[in-house]
Amino acid sequence: MRIAIFTDTFFPDINGVAITLSKWSSYLEKKEISVRIYAPNHMGNKDMNNENIQTYYSIPFSLYPECRIAFPNPVHIKKSIHQFNPTLVHIATPFNMGLLGHHYANKYNIPMVASYHTNFDQYLSYYKIQWMEPILWKYILWFHQDCKKIYVPSHSTKKLLEKKQLQNIEIWSRGIDTEVFHPITNRNEVWQTYGISPEKFVILYVGRLAIEKDIEVLINAYKFLPKEIRDQCQLVIVGEGPLYKELKEKGADISTESITFLGFKQGLELSDLYAAADLFAFPSATETFGNVILEAMASGTPVMGIEAGGVKENIIHEKTGLLSPAHDMVSFKNNIERMVKETKLRSTLTKNALAYCRQKSWSTIFDRLLASYYDIEEQSTFQLDRMIH
Repeated sequence: MRIAIFTDTFFPDINGVAITLSKWSSYLEKKEISVRIYAPNHMGNKDMNNENIQTYYSIPFSLYPECRIAFPNPVHIKKSIHQFNPTLVHIATPFNMGLLGHHYANKYNIPMVASYHTNFDQYLSYYKIQWMEPILWKYILWFHQDCKKIYVPSHSTKKLLEKKQLQNIEIWSRGIDTEVFHPITNRNEVWQTYGISPEKFVILYVGRLAIEKDIEVLINAYKFLPKEIRDQCQLVIVGEGPLYKELKEKGADISTESITFLGFKQGLELSDLYAAADLFAFPSATETFGNVILEAMASGTPVMGIEAGGVKENIIHEKTGLLSPAHDMVSFKNNIERMVKETKLRSTLTKNALAYCRQKSWSTIFDRLLASYYDIEEQSTFQLDRMIH
């Protein structure tokens, strides 16, 4: 088996798609399965190629900067495809690199699968271009019609695509590395590092600071907490994005001392922040999965989120976390109050969430995906033999 993956985002990008694909390619290499990545180059206008990762000059995609528009050399890609001779093409994103993968898979009759990671249709209303939704869905339906499988991260996403008449949809869930994300940290030391009193009840958000993440729901919920509750708390926001400056200004309207913006964090710094927090609050209603929810759960931090998309499949209300209706600031505020006041509730949610995360190993999830790959390859070989004979 030789797998070619076409994606518009890959390491060193930090987002759910890039991280998942990086882990998946590493898993395949450990299984001694040949894999070649075709992706944008995030580092400038010079191609940075090696045997397993082919990258090309790119610019950010305006609607979603985590994905980039690449400008590959078609002659180079054609030569690389012929040299690698893939037995399966996996398309991870539907933009420029994905279109190239789509083209070559069809042109050379290579079995093709796709993974659906992002609800772009739900972003349109946030950017006031919802008139594009019929056009977008027409494109998505065309793009995926020849795929042997469409892998989605959650049951809610599967239902959405089935409602749009797409077929051959299979769940490819997400895992969590409990050696990276765990409850062990020196809480006092972590918060003192950032000038935050360890006596504060710390509410943490981790994610991109963009309009589709609904972070203003969290900011406003925090703003309207009863003063005696808010005085006990510190809101810590980790991440960067187009709303960074605007949100800092709004935060200053509440209190420059009770909201802290830490910018982008990763590695040990990020895992320590998760483990040191008293509550993880995630207001986004557009997630197909929500990797940060699992990261917080595995870190022993009680979580709260929105009853929508993939988030509601990981947060079981009153068992592994608390849920609020989408865009409901009052409910979100009330859930923050409950978390601050009810120590026993936080303890129960944490215990259940840790048990849940122990069932979400990457190796088990990747084993299932690889088995699906083999099934597709076997079926394609059988169909080809029938055509020949």
